[in-house]
Parts: sequence; structure tokens; C-alpha cells
Amino acid sequence: MDFATDFGAATREHLRLIEDRNAATVDTVAARLLDVVRAGRLVHTAAAGHSLAAVLETFYRAGGLACVRPLFHPGLLPLHGAQASTQLERVPGLAALLVAQAQVQAGDVGVVFSNSGVNAFPVEIADELKKRGAYVVAFSSRPHMDNAPARSFAKLGELADAVLDTAIPPGDAVVPTAGGTTAALSTLCSTYLWNLLLVRLAALAGDLAVPLWQSSNLPGGDTANAGHLDHYRARVPML
Repeated sequence: MDFATDFGAATREHLRLIEDRNAATVDTVAARLLDVVRAGRLVHTAAAGHSLAAVLETFYRAGGLACVRPLFHPGLLPLHGAQASTQLERVPGLAALLVAQAQVQAGDVGVVFSNSGVNAFPVEIADELKKRGAYVVAFSSRPHMDNAPARSFAKLGELADAVLDTAIPPGDAVVPTAGGTTAALSTLCSTYLWNLLLVRLAALAGDLAVPLWQSSNLPGGDTANAGHLDHYRARVPML
């Protein structure tokens, strides 16, 4: 279905496509997340530019995993300078610093969001995570990654242990207009795939209590979250 003809229907169809296409990988990655929960380890999430919207979805979010530590630098966020954030994503060296600060260990899981999968920061983050024995998961568009020129020594998909494919056409936006193409899909697709992972993790966990944040705007939410804050704050200083 054409996105320009019926954006809503085409988007729903696309979400179903990526759910089906990634089903086996979701099972594999959810099992790795369960290993992290059982072993008391961490999930490290990283991105730059607007892919940071997906990192925000993974961190301190009602219903989200409490054992998540973002690998984050303020300069990567467009709100701190839009053009500067794009330039910083292409600068070598920042990834190694952030991974070292996080004290990533073998048995951790690293999740890297990058729709194109070609800029220096996401590629180097994946490489640094792997050097420390983490299992690396990429959220990326294979069509975009395959067509975009590499800006580093590899592309993200070549380094990741698993790739969750958003299957978005090159350029992210999908509806052509007289002023350019609009309606970017990467945030929506990445968030959908992440929540598919959480639901699958919960199913695999069974009676095991997965550490999940609760809404602080519901009765008992603050009390439930206090235990997670006490448990994880030493390793996740952003809390």
C-alpha cells in the first residue's frame, strides 16, 4: 500500500510487516534480555540525533525495564544544537569514552538505535560494546543501511549480533510532497519493536518478576519504583 494514498493504513501494514519479519529475532533478543534479568546485569542503550527518542523510550519509562543504562552525551541531542548533534554523531572517539564510563561487562546487552546504521557514533558504540563482551542488538533499516555510504570502518549491521529491521525506505520519511518528503517512520517502528521485545520478555519470564518501572501517577507507583531506584542508581547514575 502507498503511504501517500492512505498513510494510516500503510503504516499499520508496515508495522505488521516488521513484526512478522523480525519474529524470530525478537524471540532471540528477548531470551538475551531474560539472561540479563536473571543475572542482575544491565542493558545499555545508545543512539544519536532523533534516534535518541527510542533511547528515551527504553529509560525510566512506565512499563519499561529498570535495568537500562543509556550511553548518552548531551551534544548528541538535537535540542542542544541541531546541526552540532549531526556533526558530533560523525566524530570518532566519543563512543569509547561512554562505554568505558558505563563499565560495560560480559553478559550485558547493548542496544543501538540508528536507522541508517552508517555514522561513526552508533558503529563505534557497537564495536566498543562487543570488545567488552556485550551482546549487541541493532535497530536499523536494512534498506537504508544497504544503500547509504559507510562513514566509519563498518556499518552497524556488520557488527551487531542481532538486527531488528525497521524495513523503512532510505531517507526515513515516506510521503513525497512539493516541499520534500515527510512522515518519518523510524521512531514509531523502533518503539514498536522495543515494546514487542518487552512483551516477549514478560512471556518468557513467566513467574519471574522482571524489574519494571511503574507509573508514578498511579497509586503505589512511587513505592514500587523506590526499590528499583535504590537497586540500580549506583550503576545507572542518570537515575
